[in-house]
Amino acid sequence: MQITPLNPEDPLSLGDFELLGRIGQGGMGQVFLGESLGGEPAAVKVIKPSVVDSASRKRFAQEIEVLKTIWGPRIAAFLGADAEAEQPWLATEYVAGPDLARHVEKDGPLPSVLTAALGAILAEALSAVHTQGLLHRDLKPANILLGPNGPKIIDFGLAAFAESSVSLTAPNQVVGTPVCMAPEQAAGEKPLTPAVDVYALGAVLLFAAAGHYPHQAATPYMVFHLVTDPDAAPDLSDAPADLVPLLTAMLTHRAQDRPSLVEVVQRCRSVVEAHGLKIAQARRRLTAHTARQHTPVAPPPAPAPPPTVPFADLPTTPAPAVHEPVPTADVEVPTPTLPAPPATTATERPETRPPTTAEHVDSPEGPPGQRSAPSRPPKSPPHPAEPSRTLRHSVQARRTAERIRAAYAAGAPFVPSRTA
Repeated sequence: MQITPLNPEDPLSLGDFELLGRIGQGGMGQVFLGESLGGEPAAVKVIKPSVVDSASRKRFAQEIEVLKTIWGPRIAAFLGADAEAEQPWLATEYVAGPDLARHVEKDGPLPSVLTAALGAILAEALSAVHTQGLLHRDLKPANILLGPNGPKIIDFGLAAFAESSVSLTAPNQVVGTPVCMAPEQAAGEKPLTPAVDVYALGAVLLFAAAGHYPHQAATPYMVFHLVTDPDAAPDLSDAPADLVPLLTAMLTHRAQDRPSLVEVVQRCRSVVEAHGLKIAQARRRLTAHTARQHTPVAPPPAPAPPPTVPFADLPTTPAPAVHEPVPTADVEVPTPTLPAPPATTATERPETRPPTTAEHVDSPEGPPGQRSAPSRPPKSPPHPAEPSRTLRHSVQARRTAERIRAAYAAGAPFVPSRTA
């Protein structure tokens, strides 16, 4: 799911939800990605200020009351709302994944076994909604999110009580998506029955498996005409052969001739089992398939760093030419090819501590590389990547530094070492 930055006019918070970005919009409002005080992500829907009036507030309040009664593992959960706020809003569970429409457009139709698994999942979810005395009435691919834990149904904004004249729309007004709308719903018949969601689910499964809808035309009016015409058969071209019988039954013109959602679940299971899988296996494959195909939206690229200007191109102030001092204390000085220095006395040695295992110093008591027993446990050897600092503390290194000082003393001032 693509997330875009907030616009300057967008609110920064609504209720207890901080708004983080935009994730979608519709005719009535904008949908934001929000986060609760406890860090719970949410999809926060806000009515556009241009359409906020008493009628829209009443409908929004009704929608909120309906959503409070809907629950189920495949339903995006209700998290909070305020219909009386200056900008009315409601928050539901955020599902991190593309909707079915975007997935099919980007990655192509689903295999028949995965489409059957999707059908079983959605039919079972809708059946649970129907037992609560509700209908969805606007099931479509854009309202099915393919999340990391499986598909979930969203947007019950047009939900209405089944077998009742109660409606969230004005009388004789048809609201919904024509390409997924049942004939009786398109014709404005009331009361509606659970068969409208069976038809819509059939249209969704046809789109998932074939990439098109039962009836398509140049204008919504022409689509309404095809949907309500009993002689216009649905277009099942490109649908997998093992799904055609089920889709034909679900998309039949007469509501009473369509199967129940329980029967849809059983027939979807039969298709899955005909492929040698169990329904649980097919569900897992569906989730893995959609998660693998979905590529998260990349964040915007970081701004390019400012161009680097070569040191030679920078403006400079003329200054007397001097020789650059030679560092001696912060870099390792390679051993020069010089005659061996004369033996030193104890008073010439710069340090009295016993050498560590990293400092192999010739000892007069033994052969080269052998040292006297220390008065304390030896230190651990340094990390292999740490450069040796033996020459910085040896008499030979100090004599070498003295010779370098003498060589450059006539031309440049000497910078004393920080540790010498």
